[in-house]
Amino acid sequence: MTATDSRPATRSEAPRPERPARVISFSHRMSKWDLKISPYLYISPFFIMFIVVGLFPIAYTAVISFMDWDLVRNRGEFIGFDQYIWILTQPHFWTALRNTFSIFLLSSIPQLILALFIAAVLDRNIRSKTFWRMSVLVPFVVAPVAVGLIFTAIFADNFGLVNTWLGNLGLPGIPWHKDVFWSHVAIATMVNYRWTGYNALILLAAMQAVNREYYEAATVDGAGPVRQFFSITMPSLRPTLIFVIITSTIGGLQIFDEPRVFDQFGRGGAGQQWLTITLYLYDIGWGQWNFGRAAAMAWILFVIILGIGLINLLITRTLVRDEGMRREITKRQARELAKQARQGIKEGSR
Repeated sequence: MTATDSRPATRSEAPRPERPARVISFSHRMSKWDLKISPYLYISPFFIMFIVVGLFPIAYTAVISFMDWDLVRNRGEFIGFDQYIWILTQPHFWTALRNTFSIFLLSSIPQLILALFIAAVLDRNIRSKTFWRMSVLVPFVVAPVAVGLIFTAIFADNFGLVNTWLGNLGLPGIPWHKDVFWSHVAIATMVNYRWTGYNALILLAAMQAVNREYYEAATVDGAGPVRQFFSITMPSLRPTLIFVIITSTIGGLQIFDEPRVFDQFGRGGAGQQWLTITLYLYDIGWGQWNFGRAAAMAWILFVIILGIGLINLLITRTLVRDEGMRREITKRQARELAKQARQGIKEGSR
């Protein structure tokens, strides 16, 4: 007699029905590819335009800079670094380089200091804040030609507004278009007029993003507005300051519109008093019709901007550190100090 297992079959032992093979349809495959490829297609127009408008002209300019380019035949003869050597041996190039750095320093440093001051004022509780914030941006939207015409009348040598005022005070007039230094001051004033408000709004946006609890805690500790600005605001503005300084460096070394419209000829003055690198590049390319030398000049300017930009980056990181009250006070401590200050104010009012 044999014993049989009368236990019911468990679920694991029960026979499983065979599942039909899953067939992936063409639409499923397309949707899967759509999820993988569509993000790249959405951003591809920017990169295509950047390659066509940005990278290709840069590469093409680099090729032309090593050639004696013939504009009529649209081809050139390879001559190596002769174009660069010719540029570096020209006295006008060093004069233009000196003028460019002079105008850059006279415009960028006062511009950033004034932009910081304006942003700090607009960051406080003042009346008609929106009106004042819009007002500082008005000079930026003015056309460069209009700015040139206005400041040409202001800084005219004989009948300018500034010299007229100086004459009324019994002081001698300033030779704005003859003296090197004063011509640089006039052009730097035009640059500051256009770009100070723009940089001030960028810095103001960064100031608005700073946590207000830091200021409340600093006020409880007895820190005044000046101490709060240098201990809280400035360290918080480090990334924005780096951006503003780098963009100001690029724009300042590429300055063209303001010196171009400073007089009716646009050649940098009779004695190259305000001749800049971009003006000299424009004269070589479109005045002398030598695009090989103009391309070499453009690459020299690119290297100069890259070097100065890196130096500014290192200096900014050194001067504006992540130290101060923003690192010393945690968020929890700031909340507790602010809460204690509110309670003290309520008790005092009772």
